[in-house]
Amino acid sequence: MIKLENVSKGYSEGKVLHTILSGVNLNINKGEIVILYGKSGSGKSTLLNLLAGIDLPDEGSIFFEDVNITALSEKERTLFRRKRIGFIFQFFNLIPTLTVSENLKLPLELNSMPFKKADEILGEVGLLDRINAYPDVLSGGEQQRVAIARALIHNPDFILADEPTGNLDFDTSKQIIDLIDRIVKQQGKTMIMATHSKDVMGLADRVLTLKDDKFIEMN
Repeated sequence: MIKLENVSKGYSEGKVLHTILSGVNLNINKGEIVILYGKSGSGKSTLLNLLAGIDLPDEGSIFFEDVNITALSEKERTLFRRKRIGFIFQFFNLIPTLTVSENLKLPLELNSMPFKKADEILGEVGLLDRINAYPDVLSGGEQQRVAIARALIHNPDFILADEPTGNLDFDTSKQIIDLIDRIVKQQGKTMIMATHSKDVMGLADRVLTLKDDKFIEMN
């Protein structure tokens, strides 16, 4: 479903080159939930950005099924993300001037999909009563529920999650983990989640950690 072939990525700081990923080879199967575990700065977010086509590797290729996203133009990568990838962020990234309903309708409009799906998925995450609320009056857990709904509303094939519980307290984090577990598995989505929290390990089919610039499977 997703394949990385000899993917390398680094950055320069003055005359010094810092290698983040080196020759990474990875296969992720359809419907699999893979967790990238490690401390901040270990390369997890870098890999998510590469998978999303936001950044390009210095070397290597990334395939989503038969699409080599590293060979696409910037516009083509944007369209690919819009249609086939859903994002769940640590800081929610909701548009503050839009209501819950309007935040969900935006990806639907971009993908020419019917607005009725907004009500359907808000029911799934238990927030139909907050449909006309603005993000600033929602709790952190409610905002993350909206963010999950937004990530799934256009029926993407792939979900990328970057520390989705990192800004929440323990009890709320557990509720969000349970919600992701139920909805993502129910819909058979493929998800890659970056986290430094061991609390989410139970979600995973596989847990990978970065060692010597490569991701290895944890026992």
